[in-house]
Amino acid sequence: MRVPCWAGHYVPCHAGWVGPTVLLCIYGFCSMMRPIEPFVAVFLTGTYKNLTTEQVTSQVIPVWTYSSAVLLVPVLLVTDFLRYKPVIVLQGLTYVTAFLLILVGSGVHWAQLAFFIYSIAMAADVAYFSYIYSVVPPSYYQRVTGYVRAAILLGYAAGALLAQLLVSFGVPLYYLAIVTLISVSIALITSCFLPMPKTSLFFNEAYSADQTKSSVDVNNSESWNFWGKSETAAKYVGRMFRTLILDCKKCYSSTMMLFFCIWAATGRCGFYQVSSYIQVLWVHIQPNNFTAYNGGVDRSCSLLGAAASVAVGHVSLEWSVWGELVLGGFTLLIAGALFLMDLTSNIWISYTFYFLFKTIYMPLTTICTFQIAKKLNRRRYALVFGLNSFVGTVLQSVLTAVVINTKVNNPLISFQFITYASYFAAISLLFTVRGVYTVLHMKAARRRETTTCQRAHTCDEFV
Repeated sequence: MRVPCWAGHYVPCHAGWVGPTVLLCIYGFCSMMRPIEPFVAVFLTGTYKNLTTEQVTSQVIPVWTYSSAVLLVPVLLVTDFLRYKPVIVLQGLTYVTAFLLILVGSGVHWAQLAFFIYSIAMAADVAYFSYIYSVVPPSYYQRVTGYVRAAILLGYAAGALLAQLLVSFGVPLYYLAIVTLISVSIALITSCFLPMPKTSLFFNEAYSADQTKSSVDVNNSESWNFWGKSETAAKYVGRMFRTLILDCKKCYSSTMMLFFCIWAATGRCGFYQVSSYIQVLWVHIQPNNFTAYNGGVDRSCSLLGAAASVAVGHVSLEWSVWGELVLGGFTLLIAGALFLMDLTSNIWISYTFYFLFKTIYMPLTTICTFQIAKKLNRRRYALVFGLNSFVGTVLQSVLTAVVINTKVNNPLISFQFITYASYFAAISLLFTVRGVYTVLHMKAARRRETTTCQRAHTCDEFV
């Protein structure tokens, strides 16, 4: 038996909203529980793969960055057209393939292929966050969003904790890669049991309109054939892109939301750059240290960052007035942490500043997320967050090209983190200036409003 959910969607009655949510949370947890990740740079540069630090920095990791920039928009459009589930299954499959190649491959080219396939999985993240909205009633959106995000953070923290424990007990990194492969394989199997949405969120209106017209054409003519279907498909694609352009104009017409989107994109760029190369920096600071506490640091950062993200959601502040200034001030702290991280030669001090960097970033991106979401129609979530991710990835590609291709006398990794610190300092300056302007503008507007009210009140008394 099947019962209606909402807006024409149908799911098995025994599942309701709980079934898809539980399955998606299991998928998110297992796909993110990847114990090898905190030590992947050590794994690639160690005796297992024998790559050099320069090869990992300039030839392997950039493949992921550039590929993500190319793949993100096509994956975003295909995700909605295929109704999310096939893209989630594809993400699980690419995770399995990527970590299998990391485990059994050897040499730079195999590592590059693994990171290219990994970039497909990262580009498919938008399907994970958009899928749940297509099978759950709108009244549960806030609750299930918290569940699926918590599943990811818990999976990442569990993977980092397990990695640290295994490394501390002398377990070879090869077995961490095997555990990672098993975990993402479970995620792949789980994704196959997700219920298939009946319609998409974003392009459903365009599709429905074309389907209605097509039905009329079929009833009125017996010449309906392959060319008629092709014409309908072409009209659908045209309507799809027109809808996309109009929605982009509506979404980014607000200056306040535009600035929150700018921080979301630029912050994402800087965060992933630092996260991608931090292990290389730690290898540079303390080479051949197999008992490093990379996993413990990642776990602690994820847990405290998650707690800070939850806490900031309960802070009572007029974010439309003070939000940009808060972003500017705390981004300056991030820039300072990265600058000091680069200067130190002590691994523990570097750990501390990375802990500070990640703990500050997570609540700031949460602020941007809920400020953007407050201004959006639900069907535009995937569009705006997908475009923000795309802009961030393009910036990441540009930043990677700059720091990789620039020839300097200092070690490459040291120059990179100076560049990242300067990058966040520039973002801080932009948002601090904008924040001060917004606060002064709002105060002046309120003074004018108060003066107008007082004058109106005086006139009423005079009359």
